[in-house]
Amino acid sequence: MSTTGQKLRELREKAGLTLRKAAMQADIDVAILSKMERGERKLTKELILKLAKMYNENPEKLIIDFLSEKVIYELKDEEFGLKALKVAEKQIKYMRTNNK
Repeated sequence: MSTTGQKLRELREKAGLTLRKAAMQADIDVAILSKMERGERKLTKELILKLAKMYNENPEKLIIDFLSEKVIYELKDEEFGLKALKVAEKQIKYMRTNNK
């Protein structure tokens, strides 16, 4: 299972961009982008959206992967993580239904 960073690297390479060119277009340091692709530095939603546009990729899947990684990071070692996730899902549905 590949990470969002790994997927972004694959998309960059598929788009024919070097790390340096992609970093320049995204207006970030080359070393930072490299670390993000390797999973050594956290990505941001804003950067994912920018890179998806640069790579002509639909951002939805990348954002979903990014958000799921954030949840996994918080819950992976928790004994009741899956149960908490199910409760959170119900709460999100309730909040969306009642806030319209």
